[in-house]
Amino acid sequence: MAQFQITLDEKILHQLLFSDTHEAGIKALLEAILNQILQAQAGEQLGAGNYERTPERTDYRNGTYPRALKTRIGKLTLNIPRLRNGRFSTELFGRYQRSEQALDLALMEMVINGVSTRRVSQVTEQLCGTEFSKTTVSELCQRLDPIVEGWNNRPLDGRYPFLFVDAVYTKIRENGRVRSRGVLISYAISNRGQRVILGLKVDDSESTTAWKDYFDWLKGRGLKGVDLVISDDHGGLVQAVQEAFQGATWQRCQAHFLRNVRDVLPKALRDEGEARVRTILQAPDIETARTLLQKFLNDYDDPAPKATQLMEDGFDDVTAVLPLPEFYRRKVRTTNILERLNQEFRRRERV
Repeated sequence: MAQFQITLDEKILHQLLFSDTHEAGIKALLEAILNQILQAQAGEQLGAGNYERTPERTDYRNGTYPRALKTRIGKLTLNIPRLRNGRFSTELFGRYQRSEQALDLALMEMVINGVSTRRVSQVTEQLCGTEFSKTTVSELCQRLDPIVEGWNNRPLDGRYPFLFVDAVYTKIRENGRVRSRGVLISYAISNRGQRVILGLKVDDSESTTAWKDYFDWLKGRGLKGVDLVISDDHGGLVQAVQEAFQGATWQRCQAHFLRNVRDVLPKALRDEGEARVRTILQAPDIETARTLLQKFLNDYDDPAPKATQLMEDGFDDVTAVLPLPEFYRRKVRTTNILERLNQEFRRRERV
C-alpha cells in the first residue's frame, strides 16, 4: 500500500479549528489531502517529483484541471494532474464518477424506502450543499435494475409448504405511454419457518393463463413442496392453482370472505351475522365449524338467503386451515401478510 506525506498550511488548520461551521473545515481539510494524494500519485506514475530530474522519468506534468466530487459533506473541487504525453490514472474515483459511492448508495436507499426523486434532490441540497436533479437520481437508480433482476430470478431452494398469492394493479410507463398492468406477486413460508417473497411478474391481467405462466415460472426456478395456497377468490387464480399445484389445498382468504358475506347481509343483520360467521371460521375443529354453520343456515336462510348461499358454497375452501395446528391457522388463514406488502408497494408508488 502506498504511503503519502501530507502537509497542511496554517489557513486550513485555522479553518478547521475556528470555522463557524464544522463541515467547512472538514471540507477544506479533505480537499487539501485529496489534492496532495493526486499530486503524489502523479509523481509515482512519472517516476519523478516536481522539478526533479531522474533517469526513471517517463513523462512530464502539464498542469491540472478542476473536477467536482459530490460527497456527504458537500462538493469538493479536486485538481486532477495532466500529463504531456499520456493520461493520468487514479483509483481515487472511477472514470466519469462525479459523486462519492457512499452518497450514491444513500440516494438509492432513499428511493427504495419511498422518498420521491424530487424530495431526494431537495434533501441532498440541504445536507451536502450540492444538488442532484431528480433526473440524475432516476438515472442513478437504474443501477438497481440488474440487482432486482438477479433477485427476482434467483433459484428457490428448499420446500415451501405455504404459498400466498395476490395481484396489485399499477400504472407503468411503456413506449412513452402510461398503461395499467397487473403485478403478480407471491409470498411463501418455507419448511424452516422463513417468510420469503418469491418474486413478482408484470402481466396484462389476472387470467388463468397469466397465473399459470407465473406458477410455471416459479416452479422453473425451483419452487416445490407447496401444500396450501392462500389467496382471494378469483376465478382465474383458483383454476390456475388447481392446475399448477395438483394435490395442494386452496385456502380462501378469510378476511376477504368476511367482507363478501357482510356485503350481502341485510343492513340490520350485518354486525350480528358477521360475528356468527367469524365464530364459524375460528372454530376449534371442523366438526364444530359444521355444527355452527348449520345453525347459521337455519337462522339466516329466510332473512339473508344470499349470505347463507355464500356460506354454504364457500365453507370447505374458507375452512381448509382447520385441520392444521392452531399456531399455523393464525398465520395462514388470510392473505394479510401480502396485504401488508402491498401497502408498502402503494406507499412507494405514490411518490
